[in-house]
Amino acid sequence: MRRLIVGISGATGIPLATGLLRQLKSIPEIETHLIYTRGACLTLKAESLLTEEQLCSLADVVYDNQNIGAAPASGSWESMGMVIVPCSMKTLAGIHSGYSDNLLLRVADVALKERRKLVLVARECPLGTIHLRNMYELSQMGAVILPPMLSYYNQPETVEDCTDHVVGKILQQFGIPSEGFRRWEGVEQ
Repeated sequence: MRRLIVGISGATGIPLATGLLRQLKSIPEIETHLIYTRGACLTLKAESLLTEEQLCSLADVVYDNQNIGAAPASGSWESMGMVIVPCSMKTLAGIHSGYSDNLLLRVADVALKERRKLVLVARECPLGTIHLRNMYELSQMGAVILPPMLSYYNQPETVEDCTDHVVGKILQQFGIPSEGFRRWEGVEQ
């Protein structure tokens, strides 16, 4: 079984996190390890009808964000890597500066130091100079910055179609196939 760590911060975009967890739940070879912030709980209430317990039920293992000694906080604990979806600019800045004062930030720090895949689904609009600098420098450190941009070549008809496409892009980063993900096939001239 392969482990994938899913972090959720307080930025808008809870449907992206739940969509990702739902797709991962259907893949028995992947074990999901969830870490979420207090801000994520607030956003969950604003953007979803799910309770915190229902969110947690979508993951195989859930950690207390204040438990800095949890297994994923160590580089010797193996995983495929980590995705933070959505990733607030506060969380992104914490990762950038190495300010590991909670489990989510510590595990992201471990992913970078161990050269594991770290995907940050950065949510902010518009982006300020500090945000752009932090994202650029994190990309130089090995993180993948994956803002949830809309795509139109896949002919989305619903918001769920747009969400599923971004989830497919996230899964693609870990080499995990995504049901219903439509790749660009080119245009005939």
